[in-house]
Amino acid sequence: MYLENVVFDAVEPQQLGRFWESALGTERLTDEHAGFETRLVVEGGPVLDLCFQRVAEPSSASPRLHLDLRGGARQVEEVERLVVLGARHLDIGQGDVPWVVLADPAGNAFCVMEERPAYVGTGPVAALPLDSADPERDAEFWAWLSGWVPVPDVVPRSLRHPSMLGPLLELCPESAPKGAAKNQMHLDVRLDSGDDADAVAAGIVERGGHELHPDWGDLHWRVFTDPSGNELCVLPAHH
Repeated sequence: MYLENVVFDAVEPQQLGRFWESALGTERLTDEHAGFETRLVVEGGPVLDLCFQRVAEPSSASPRLHLDLRGGARQVEEVERLVVLGARHLDIGQGDVPWVVLADPAGNAFCVMEERPAYVGTGPVAALPLDSADPERDAEFWAWLSGWVPVPDVVPRSLRHPSMLGPLLELCPESAPKGAAKNQMHLDVRLDSGDDADAVAAGIVERGGHELHPDWGDLHWRVFTDPSGNELCVLPAHH
């Protein structure tokens, strides 16, 4: 299994997808009415697809997953570039912090980060912070599910592609438990050839996750939550 997609629910997927494609310098895969996909390649490291799927209305849930972009020594210039592309400054009560909080054209918060040693080799996306009720437990869950490995000395708990390149998956203590509303953003995992889908489903449940059965029609993938209630999808192996 491996982490394949970062998925955004979007009322206007083309608009949002083109913003992020320009922001990250990614490679377009698809541009259809139902959705937009673009690919982030970290040389020698992971390949992550950013998928923007059409929804009728935005989620009412508080964000539990977002993108941290690498600003580093060019943080000011990077913020200016993103604002020109369509981002705006956002006050979420962050106070006096060394990073800059922006909103993309759909209002999704993201951060442009200062220089940090942990961000060497990440590429344009420094981190994927995910809210967790128990970062220690959820780091073990996501390590098993994604194949990413723990990053020492990065708190609270962080994982990274085995190449130690590409973004960090950061398990961050949640400010409030996950509510009933679906997250606006989620992660997809792809099965490898030879993986048993039922065995993976059983492993998710054994580790504290749950399988969901949403009324979304005939899906080719299965929907779950991690132990903290964050939705995720497990996609079938490529043939």
